[in-house]
Amino acid sequence: MRWLITGAGGMLAEDVLDSVALTGEPVLALGRPELDLLDRRAVRDFVSAYRPGVVVNCAGWTAVDAAETHEEEATAVNGAAVAWLAEVCARVGSRLLHVSTDYVFDGGSGRPYPEDAPTGPVNAYGRSKLAGEAGALEHGQYVVRTAWLYGARGPNFARTMIGLAGERRPVDVVDDQRGQPTWTADLAAFLVGLARSGLPPGVYHGTSSGETTWWGLAREIFALAGADPGLVRPVPTSAVTRPARRPAYGVLACTRCAPIRDWREALHAAWPALTGRLVAGADVKAGGQCGVP
Repeated sequence: MRWLITGAGGMLAEDVLDSVALTGEPVLALGRPELDLLDRRAVRDFVSAYRPGVVVNCAGWTAVDAAETHEEEATAVNGAAVAWLAEVCARVGSRLLHVSTDYVFDGGSGRPYPEDAPTGPVNAYGRSKLAGEAGALEHGQYVVRTAWLYGARGPNFARTMIGLAGERRPVDVVDDQRGQPTWTADLAAFLVGLARSGLPPGVYHGTSSGETTWWGLAREIFALAGADPGLVRPVPTSAVTRPARRPAYGVLACTRCAPIRDWREALHAAWPALTGRLVAGADVKAGGQCGVP
């Protein structure tokens, strides 16, 4: 089976590339310079010629706050481009796994959202991602929602907190948003497992098990870094001015396949990679194999 990964160079795409490489199957990862997903003809021509068995779409507009003033541009990348990619994948017989987000929900639930829960995004980014889901599903493809991603490559909350822990100074972190911190290496293994599982197209949830707040995650990181978790002070969302409203509750239920491991276990496993202490040749095992629950 031949693979195509979009969004090359990004945090998730690089881990998907590593995960696919472990299978020994041919894989090609392309960034925007090599394949601009906003160029419909280029997408159609390339996918038609390359004919991958699986396409993992890790590309997208990820600037949540900027989307509030650039919703048209965000929707073009996260919505229209996904529909074009899904269309040509369906035409040539490729399976598309499109990565989406918990932000398609309004955050008003007190219980984990199952895959078929009603959507209702509260910001422009969420609306743009929901448009992409519709485009993928219209052409019989896969949507994988995830949340609170962190990894060894690229900027993210976990790496920011590691830096702040080293400063040994108090830091204020939001404590009234709940979600599931998810290691990109685990999600990458989940995506590869889903593509090889034989499970039918549709919506899947790929997040770590359990739940916490940003404050809870920050405290765990400070503790792992050898800093005092008491330096992390809880504050409400209202204390942080951001252009885009965030869902208060974004916990996803994984009911259609086996869930990823607990977020704390994953964070501990990811720690050497996050802190640059990974020994050359060391085996860092991702824990996100998707299969029938």
